[in-house]
Amino acid sequence: MKKLILSLFTISALMACKNNKSEAEPGEMIPAEDTAGSNEEMSMAEDASINIEPISHATAVINWGDAVFYTDPVGGAELFAEMDKPDFVLVTDIHGDHMNAQTLEGLKLGNTKIIVPKAVEEKLPGTLKSKLLVMANADQMEIEGFTIEAIPMYNLPEAEDAMHVKGRGNGYVLEKGGKRLYISGDTEDIPEMRNLKNIDAALVCMNLPYTMPVDQAAEGVLAFAPKKVYPYHYRGQDGLADVEKFKSLVEEKSDSIEVVLLDWYPEM
Repeated sequence: MKKLILSLFTISALMACKNNKSEAEPGEMIPAEDTAGSNEEMSMAEDASINIEPISHATAVINWGDAVFYTDPVGGAELFAEMDKPDFVLVTDIHGDHMNAQTLEGLKLGNTKIIVPKAVEEKLPGTLKSKLLVMANADQMEIEGFTIEAIPMYNLPEAEDAMHVKGRGNGYVLEKGGKRLYISGDTEDIPEMRNLKNIDAALVCMNLPYTMPVDQAAEGVLAFAPKKVYPYHYRGQDGLADVEKFKSLVEEKSDSIEVVLLDWYPEM
């Protein structure tokens, strides 16, 4: 009888172990109690701060937790001498305030990948080709633990002779651990921007005659309502756009959007 009881206990224990295994079979759901570790990791990822370090105009170094990325690095590699090496680089468009081959080559990126639209790939030299990952509008990719989506950026009304035609350049949305960062690139108050959801931080351009005025930028931001918005790329033909006015326009109509003004033009 003791042997029978022991055998039944052993079988029950084995069945319990099988039912609580941490690796599910294909198509199975991992039991909730076994996801404590992954939930903890997710919580840590959600708590990772996003720090935006302006370099100039459209160029920034962004630290997101332990990850570092550069957006539109121009102006010479020496501007980045004191910065951490990037895990990846984003380039939005072909214009000289966004794309500069000499700066990219001078950064000595090693295996770091440069994410670009097709038009940028076509203009960069062969020495950089092996580093390029090409994205078209609406493409998504996974890199260094991030999901990256290419967002359209263009002028309104749409025209073939516009300075920024639809499909040529990319804005980007980066996502990790439930947090989402939007980089507008050169755009106006387009539907694709207005339709963004759950954006924690946004870099939004505003300069005439190249992109949009501050009131239009404010209306677009109010539509997709990021938690934080950083005006950037705001030097135009007549000097700097009035970002204080932008801040007032947003804050007058929303108490849930924080407008963060940084010094994007230290030389001025």
